[in-house]
Amino acid sequence: MSQHFLIIDDSATQRHLLSSFLQDLGHTVDICESTLGALDKITKNRYAAIFLDIVLPDQDGYKFLRELRSHDTVAAQYVILCSTKSTKLEIDYGLKRAKANDYLPKPVSRESLSMVLDKLLQQVG
Repeated sequence: MSQHFLIIDDSATQRHLLSSFLQDLGHTVDICESTLGALDKITKNRYAAIFLDIVLPDQDGYKFLRELRSHDTVAAQYVILCSTKSTKLEIDYGLKRAKANDYLPKPVSRESLSMVLDKLLQQVG
């Protein structure tokens, strides 16, 4: 089943890699290079999930996620933090304190992406 995803990442390489993997699986992808304008895009579209980088030039992913969770219309949006910050402490912080739904360490592989997408389908299915 085709899903619609949003990738928010300032790295052109990471955006290309992740979007290629998702498109190869038959999904559609929108892209933001930063959090600027991302909230507007999220409120206007229906995304199965958002892949959100943590280290961004204008606003870090944690702060953006708190902002997203404070908007009633999109507070329940499924968000997957996608970052090179991959220690247990950093992952736990992203999931428990920042309230992300899942965490995908970089570099992303097809296998790690498939595992995250399987969990997503179990959550919404």
